[in-house]
Amino acid sequence: MEITLLIKSVMGLVVVLAILMFLLFLPSRQKLQKVKEKAKKQIAKKNALYTDLNSLVTIIKKKDTPTQELQETMDLIIKYHGKIHAKLGIRVHPDFDIYMDILFTICRHPHADKNIVLKFDKELTKLNPTYTKEINDAITKGLNSRRV
Repeated sequence: MEITLLIKSVMGLVVVLAILMFLLFLPSRQKLQKVKEKAKKQIAKKNALYTDLNSLVTIIKKKDTPTQELQETMDLIIKYHGKIHAKLGIRVHPDFDIYMDILFTICRHPHADKNIVLKFDKELTKLNPTYTKEINDAITKGLNSRRV
């Protein structure tokens, strides 16, 4: 009789231990979700850093940037910074100098091909129809300055 009581007591203790272990690990799942959310926020913050116009221009100015990364950078510029401020009368906005530098640099970049230049030209002109002449002039100057 005492052995059955001992076995029932051990089984009861095992059940209580299992419940306690479950309760011990239950809050860690919630913590895991919090950690995942925090990681997602950090990734979003890191991506926001790389969509900054100065960071993107720095990538373009590197001569060893591969063609694929150059295309992705140009797409990010169009996506996040494609709209140029309106003209000031007949004068261009001072921020247009950055875009002129981008156009000039992309035309002279050793890994840039015609598709990258034409796509950027087309999309930038579509977003900023008042700057069509200035965009074309910047591309012409960039292509003319390229060493053949």
